[in-house]
Amino acid sequence: MPSESMKLIDKGPIQPPPVLRGPAQAVSVEIQSWPGIISATHWTIGDSTRVNGADFYVGEEELGHIHLDGEIHLLLTSPLRKALISAGLAEPFPYGKNWIQMSITDSKSAQIALWLFELGYDRLNGVSEADLLSRL
Repeated sequence: MPSESMKLIDKGPIQPPPVLRGPAQAVSVEIQSWPGIISATHWTIGDSTRVNGADFYVGEEELGHIHLDGEIHLLLTSPLRKALISAGLAEPFPYGKNWIQMSITDSKSAQIALWLFELGYDRLNGVSEADLLSRL
């Protein structure tokens, strides 16, 4: 697994994820329904008393998170990240080399976010990078 991935135990107290605003909540609820997903509160970095969104894990491995404002951060491999950015489906996340970001603002962006999370989920569940890249 990528070294950028944080383990569930490293993220602070485990609390149920908060209710998000607008279409981000539908994405969160769908991800929470997937087999093997652990969902929890995403805390503000350095302050495990301030809620900042919803975290998603496959076992102990971080899949990604959705912030309260609807911005998603998702950890992928370098080739997937580059392909998604080149296709205009995500933006680079400035604080992690294999992370992407995008904002959920409406139903169309919610569908894209859910598709991106599915790529990450399948990656963590052993789908080959070649198969994932073929979906683009």
